[in-house]
Amino acid sequence: MNKADVMEPHLPTLEQMQQWTQVIGRAQQLMLEQAADATGRTLPFDPATVARIQTSFANEGMALWQRFLDSGGLLRDQSEPLPPDSPAARTDRRFADPAWTQNPFYDLMHQSYLLVSDYMTGLADAVDGVDPKVKAKLRFATTGMLDAMSPSNFPLTNPTVMEKTIQSGGENLVKGLKHMLADMEKGQLTHTDGTQFELGRNIAATPGKVIHETPLYQLIHYAPSTETVLETPLIIFPPWINRFYILDLSPQKSFVKWAVDQGISVFLVSWKSADASMKDLIWDDYILRGQVDAIDTVRDLLKVKSVHTIGYCVAGTTLAATLALLAARDEADKVASATFFTAQVDFADAGDLTLFVDDEQMKLVEQLSTSGFMDGRYMAATFNLLRGRDLIWNYVVNNYLLGQDYPPFDLLYWNGDTTNLPARWHRDYLTQLYRDNLLVVPGAIRIDGTPIDLTQIQTPAYVQAGREDHIAPLESVWKLTEHLAGPVRFLLAGSGHIAGVINPPAAMKYQYWACDEVQPTLDDFVAKAKETKGSWWPDWREWIQGVDSRTVPVKGGRQPGKGRLKAIEDAPGRYVKGR
Repeated sequence: MNKADVMEPHLPTLEQMQQWTQVIGRAQQLMLEQAADATGRTLPFDPATVARIQTSFANEGMALWQRFLDSGGLLRDQSEPLPPDSPAARTDRRFADPAWTQNPFYDLMHQSYLLVSDYMTGLADAVDGVDPKVKAKLRFATTGMLDAMSPSNFPLTNPTVMEKTIQSGGENLVKGLKHMLADMEKGQLTHTDGTQFELGRNIAATPGKVIHETPLYQLIHYAPSTETVLETPLIIFPPWINRFYILDLSPQKSFVKWAVDQGISVFLVSWKSADASMKDLIWDDYILRGQVDAIDTVRDLLKVKSVHTIGYCVAGTTLAATLALLAARDEADKVASATFFTAQVDFADAGDLTLFVDDEQMKLVEQLSTSGFMDGRYMAATFNLLRGRDLIWNYVVNNYLLGQDYPPFDLLYWNGDTTNLPARWHRDYLTQLYRDNLLVVPGAIRIDGTPIDLTQIQTPAYVQAGREDHIAPLESVWKLTEHLAGPVRFLLAGSGHIAGVINPPAAMKYQYWACDEVQPTLDDFVAKAKETKGSWWPDWREWIQGVDSRTVPVKGGRQPGKGRLKAIEDAPGRYVKGR
């Protein structure tokens, strides 16, 4: 018996095909009627739009079945192109296996699924006269449901899984079951082989020392690799939602190592993963006893007037609040420049994360934080849901159904290395910023009793956004430029929230867009921006040089542990290893 005999299902008779046509056609009609009835009772629709969607669905469904009947259930000729109006003509990695188009049954399932997906998504978009957030929730839920329903997610309806199962005698399903049970035990979906990575050896391996420690963070000073460095040092504030070493992955990808090699004195904050002792921490702590403390520590160590700063994601949001606080207290000269990696301050258009801050979600957050902290696995699951097709179902198929070995990938290892969040501050962050958008209201937020106003920030700023960022959308990051009063350089990087930032020059990947002159609106920026191939890091280095180009020799406190602050331990320190 050859492979074709095993893999090719026996072709049905014409009567059987007609029967299945009627059955599935009735099933499609039931789905259509149920969806329209269920949503139509509670949500207003534009009748003309719904009629157009229903007519299109019916016509495309009839055309799909007519093509199937006309083919007589025969395998499609590989050289024959798909009809341009076919749902399957679109590119979709889930259906990359040729069987999805060459085998009539898989082709029928494939195209029927895409047709129903288009219909359901169109129906969600047709909701009219409701709060935009309600409509966004409906679309998000619809997309999530459709991603879960894909025939590629089930062994009997995925030709790749069926072939693998036959070839391995079912061993792939046994191995996949082991993967699934292991993930259930640890309460987290596995994306990569974590045994291949070791902090301080092949990730987070840039040489340095922990020179300062508080109950909230450790301060790492990286060893210089040049004889002279910029006089003004750099402090990097990574988000405490994840581990800091996204900026110090393998040496080839490390922003930290690259910055050190550019002749910059680099310091980095490693936040402590929250435990019960941190249950009462609020934003004031991350600003005053976090960022301001680190700024003052480095200034005192090196006897410099000011420092350069970088804030990534939520740490960038916090950096903006820190700058506003320093401005209110006439201490703005402590910071020479501020760089924002994919950071938001105005959350009016903050993307799908705003769907997780309603009353029901906040009740869930409180239920999950009874120990005084939010388990980082909850946040990891939330971020995975934002890209469920890529970060959940793709791995369900590969890990559980195909039983594939986990590939070693440093970025995915970092993504799964979760951190816990202080319960009180996490709740305040979601409500005060994401839900109520108070940071952009002058005086609405007080830090240690001082009202802050972002429009008082005069510090030179470099604002970087990602073109495909689903966590901090481009439109939302741009708003930062509208609230700062000082000089701003805005730059748009190719890719998203992570790859758009972690793009070393040697990789020669992606591109970025920038304008020589400040643009009044995002539309103007997009229309006039010049595209440059490759990494944007050299552009940032040139900008930093323009702020302050003075250099000093590497001696004394410029070497980790050789100044007033002695080394506590080698980088990356123990805080990053805490669970």
